[in-house]
Amino acid sequence: MSRAQSIFLAAALLALALPGAASSGSQREAPRPALVERGLAAYTAAQAEGRIRNPILTLIDYSLPSSERRLWVLEPDSKRVLFREFVAHGRGSADPERPERAVRFGNAVGSLRSSLGAFLTGEPYEGAHGHSLRLEGLERGLNDRAVERRIVIHPADYVSRAFRLQSGGWLGRSFGCPALDPVVAPRIIERIRSGSLLYAGGPSS
Repeated sequence: MSRAQSIFLAAALLALALPGAASSGSQREAPRPALVERGLAAYTAAQAEGRIRNPILTLIDYSLPSSERRLWVLEPDSKRVLFREFVAHGRGSADPERPERAVRFGNAVGSLRSSLGAFLTGEPYEGAHGHSLRLEGLERGLNDRAVERRIVIHPADYVSRAFRLQSGGWLGRSFGCPALDPVVAPRIIERIRSGSLLYAGGPSS
């Protein structure tokens, strides 16, 4: 996909709002165009290598606080936004003074940090957190230890509506996994499973 096509898709997404999604003047309805462009570039590269079996692109914008819906699930072909939801970041990524903000990212085992870059979704499984989804990091040195670190998408009570109401809107933190609200996690996992691309960007991207 060319840069012009990427910019066109980003502009199209800015005109979309996910039906039924809560929004406010401070929350973006669509991801940043720069993040869309980088995600689409990663998606196109993975597609050219024959890795994409499920034509879905998931974007996470860790430059936003955890109180905002910073995960989008997109259909690049139709330009549809399928989901826009809350997602947690790792404890090791949190700003000590403002834990709702992710400011550090990493690939090291035991760091409890979220990783950036492109991931390929694997197969779902039933684990300690319930219905979960394996992720394979595609970028050497940036996220390629995701399997070793057991970085997966899983449901977590600290992302639930009840938790957010008690905390004032902020989410709890994971061990580095992009954890989701248990209410929506199964639907998202089943939609993006088995060979779709997830791209996570941070403040510098």
